[in-house]
Amino acid sequence: MSYRAPLADFAFLFRNIVPLDALAATERFAEATPETADAILAEAARMVEEKLAPLQRPGDEHPARLEGDRVVTPPGFAEGYRAIAEGGWVAMAAPTEYGGLGLPQTLLCAVNEMMNGACLSLALNPLMTQGQIEALEHHASDEIRALYLPKLISGEWNGTMNLTEPDAGSDLGRLRSRAEPRPDGTFAITGQKIFISWADNDFTANTIHLVLARLPDAPAGTRGISLFLVPKFVPDAQGEPGRRNAVRVVSLEHKMGLHGSPTAVMEYDGATGWLIGEPHRGLRAMFTMMNNARLGVGFEGVGVAEAATQKALSHALERVQDRAPIPDPHGTIIDHADVRRMLATMRSHTFAARAIGLATAHAIDLARATGDADQTARAALLTPIAKAYGTWTGKTVADIGIQVHGGMGYVEETGAAQFLRDVRVTEIYEGTNGIQAIDLVGRKLSDEGRAAMALLADVARTASAAETHLPDLAARLAAAGTDMAAATRWMLEREDINDRLAGATPYLMAFAHVLGGHFHLAAALAEGGDGPRTRLARFFIRQIMPAHEAFLAAAREGAAPLYALAPEDFAA
Repeated sequence: MSYRAPLADFAFLFRNIVPLDALAATERFAEATPETADAILAEAARMVEEKLAPLQRPGDEHPARLEGDRVVTPPGFAEGYRAIAEGGWVAMAAPTEYGGLGLPQTLLCAVNEMMNGACLSLALNPLMTQGQIEALEHHASDEIRALYLPKLISGEWNGTMNLTEPDAGSDLGRLRSRAEPRPDGTFAITGQKIFISWADNDFTANTIHLVLARLPDAPAGTRGISLFLVPKFVPDAQGEPGRRNAVRVVSLEHKMGLHGSPTAVMEYDGATGWLIGEPHRGLRAMFTMMNNARLGVGFEGVGVAEAATQKALSHALERVQDRAPIPDPHGTIIDHADVRRMLATMRSHTFAARAIGLATAHAIDLARATGDADQTARAALLTPIAKAYGTWTGKTVADIGIQVHGGMGYVEETGAAQFLRDVRVTEIYEGTNGIQAIDLVGRKLSDEGRAAMALLADVARTASAAETHLPDLAARLAAAGTDMAAATRWMLEREDINDRLAGATPYLMAFAHVLGGHFHLAAALAEGGDGPRTRLARFFIRQIMPAHEAFLAAAREGAAPLYALAPEDFAA
């Protein structure tokens, strides 16, 4: 079956769990009513189902390739991109003064999830541009914004992010790219960058790179990094693509998945660039783009999880294999208990990850619309959880989807394996999930845990509200929230930061599972405590959420057991 946008889930979430009414009550997002959202999402659904979903397999079977210095994209990608750009989907959350629609990030995330589920390889392109738009909006000069933002927002030009170098992966303090000042106020950018998503294409008129580099007087480490805008074609006096800049694609990576998306090694040889933000403060500007991208990447995982679940369910409803010992069987493998367990696991994780991601976007929107510091703190706390759990969910659900298909899942023609190959990198890029966890237990708990405890207070309120109608589920969620609060206090009490770091990933995963239970129970209450969402909540809270206990046991072990292992012990 082909991908179908999960419109019913979005409508339910926006009315009951992450209410758009709260955004529409603000002056900034007054037009973002649930009814408006329904219309926007329905139009986006038509676009992704008709224009993008048919490109999923061709993008895998006909990878992007480099011919000379020209990137050639898979058949149909140019038409698919035009559908995205001309439909205004790049521009959804962009500033209105430059041609954007000014809609909430919450709605943008829903549309991006649909694009990710339909064809992740192509959906990566507008995600990078959206992040660049936000970085330029907040950090570029008036002249740069006036020239570049309208073109990026319209989709005429696309944007990229250039951080990683061969000898400097996540350790950005080691990067060596140089920026030499010129008399005209521009800079000559020289260096090599790797793993650059959508570094070039054959369907936009210009590609705009945001590049981290060092000025001659830069101090060592991350304090000496500046950010520069480097276009493929330097705009002429009319603002149109002019002379070719001294930047080129050296090669394309041969990847496990995402074959339709060109991932490049880039060479800058005295390329003309413009400083974005203040000298030596480039990471501040770049992290505006990266935080945008981290939430977007979380929704890449959710989109793939949704698509993989749909494909697995379709197969389970069609595949005849053995006979289950139940009355009134359907006659296919969906009758079997273990298949139902797998499908329930896929669907319940997907819902939980979607709800966490939308709650993150909702907090970002409320913070921007109202200036509420508590919402800013909540958004910051949730971002690493949304990224890490969303991408873990994409990988885990895609893997289970192969299992539902049985032997045919391992055969490429079914398309089930592509989901796993495509989504696997999402746990790595935009900050590995381990880095997200370190960020959570480090910077995000540096407020003495206030944002975490405020979120866990919401969990407690949901449990309390369910005590009458769903007492068993309420008690389980309340206990899980109490466990999570105790683990948070344990983290805050550690004198050795390495004890926190050693337990960071299991702590994040425990938090995600408890939040998943919180949102599932909230959905069950909104449904009235009897229906499909209640049955799914019961499965998640009773069979999936208890994993938080094992995660927290590992999180509280500290660093000593890890460092008791000598390097040679790993080879024993």
